[in-house]
Amino acid sequence: MARLIKYLFYIVILAGIGLVGYAYIGPWFGADFSAPTEEVRKPVVLNAD
Repeated sequence: MARLIKYLFYIVILAGIGLVGYAYIGPWFGADFSAPTEEVRKPVVLNAD
């Protein structure tokens, strides 16, 4: 059982390293992580009675 937990721990660590690596290297391969930048205007009705 301890061996299984150890392997799961190693897999989680490797997945975290892979995710961080993808975040840094991804833009070089065409992955765009930037938020969409567009202005949104919506009318607001206030009831000030």
